[in-house]
Amino acid sequence: MTFVELLAQLGGMGRFQVTFVAALALPLLMLASHNLLQNFTAGVPGHHCRPHPAANASSREVQVLVSIPTDGHRRLQRCRRYLEPQWHLLEVHGAANGSAVANSSSAVANGSSLVATEPCRDGWSYEGGAFARTIVTEWDLVCESRTLRQVAQSIYMAGILLGSGLFGILSDKLGRRALLSWSYLQLGVTGAGTAAAPTFGSYCAGRFLTGLAMAGVSLNSASLCMEWIPTEARAVVGTINGYCYTLGQFVLAAVAFAVPHWRWLQLVVSIPFFFFFLYSWFFVESARWQVITGRTDLALRGLRRVARVNGRKEEGDKLSEETLRTLVGRSEPLPGGALPALLRTRAMRTVSIGVCFVWFSTSFAYYGLAMDLQGFGVDIYLSQVVFGAVDIPAKLVSVVAISCVGRRAAQGGALALAGACILANILVPSELQTLRMALAVVGKGSLAASFNCAYIFTGELFPTVIRQTGLGLGGTMARVGSMVAPLVRIAADVTPALPLVIYGVAPVVSAVATCFLPETRNVPLPETIEDVERR
Repeated sequence: MTFVELLAQLGGMGRFQVTFVAALALPLLMLASHNLLQNFTAGVPGHHCRPHPAANASSREVQVLVSIPTDGHRRLQRCRRYLEPQWHLLEVHGAANGSAVANSSSAVANGSSLVATEPCRDGWSYEGGAFARTIVTEWDLVCESRTLRQVAQSIYMAGILLGSGLFGILSDKLGRRALLSWSYLQLGVTGAGTAAAPTFGSYCAGRFLTGLAMAGVSLNSASLCMEWIPTEARAVVGTINGYCYTLGQFVLAAVAFAVPHWRWLQLVVSIPFFFFFLYSWFFVESARWQVITGRTDLALRGLRRVARVNGRKEEGDKLSEETLRTLVGRSEPLPGGALPALLRTRAMRTVSIGVCFVWFSTSFAYYGLAMDLQGFGVDIYLSQVVFGAVDIPAKLVSVVAISCVGRRAAQGGALALAGACILANILVPSELQTLRMALAVVGKGSLAASFNCAYIFTGELFPTVIRQTGLGLGGTMARVGSMVAPLVRIAADVTPALPLVIYGVAPVVSAVATCFLPETRNVPLPETIEDVERR
């Protein structure tokens, strides 16, 4: 008897599995809230230098006029002010209110460029609106410090990257359920602690620890799902989990609209994890893991509990520890371990390198788009909803594509379309906001489809003996991509179009790399490395 046959004997996709999937899926709604949170907590409001102290006796309009220069479009400069108040501009401004409006406005603009200026030595004045209370306004993350908001997001992604390796190792030693419960608790505590951060440094530390916990939630939820769900139901369950993340993007938009203050928003999306921690103690540990690690008595107890919930108590009572031990005897360890096997042969090297390209570029470009909603010039709450909504048809289309045209064509096509949309936005003038937004939405949807393809394609490319290790390799490269993506925004200082060039070229190159991977549609899953070589 195999473990798959054992699960079928105990009810297959029974009442226990349905309840278990629902309980694991609910926290996934909140994963998007943390991954994309800085779209709202780090929003940048309109701002300019605080007027010169010598102008404080005047009205605010006068203070700004004599203290802040304008650019060629007569907009206030954000990061410079006059070295001394320019009182003569009051006369020009007075003339602008008369008959010579155009000439006087031109004079103001020309005068702004000729007078000596200095950085914002006395701080900044911020406009109100949706981003009146963000980490940007609290710690002045503008002008010379504007890159720090991108650094904060990269630090969070670095936490997820480290957590992917750390919690993966620990869960193999300590169990999935215990690590999942701990991750829920850590995410609640560090998320709430971040909301009370007194300094930017402590905020980054809190976000890093939150990222660690996020990786623990993702990994252990996936493991428990995979190890308790029958093989034939995994595709459906995986799709459900994916749509939970999509719905979480709608939840984030609604909560951010209702709670604009960044500290309260951070707290609201973190508190639910205390509830998840409490009910996680009712989870059943993975019987597969317990059997492999020699805890057959605990595995037997858990399997009998599952049988009772599924209405198969008699079948559960017939199980014995000896029956479970026979399941262990079927697996043979790889010589040298799983990691070296990823690169041991030519075929495995091709598969591993191709998977690295696919996962890195998909995550890299996805977060490059999803973390710059403010840059499209459209209402950010509407942008969040639209960016989330496009995932729904995109994932459905990807399922149809991989079934009809094959995994390789669907994967490469999704990446190529995403890259083309991102690169096309370079040529669209900033005034055409609707067209720019439409291209970005199609690009983001294509990347969501690419993610969906990657989960299925990667699982079919690697042999059974190292399938989890191969999936882990893809996940790690995805975390590297998401960590690097915010830092690329800094390249806009060189030229504004450079980040889009980088975000667009990466998926196009990966689409080419996909061509070297084997097609797996209607092909039996490889069980050994030799099967991969023959294929």
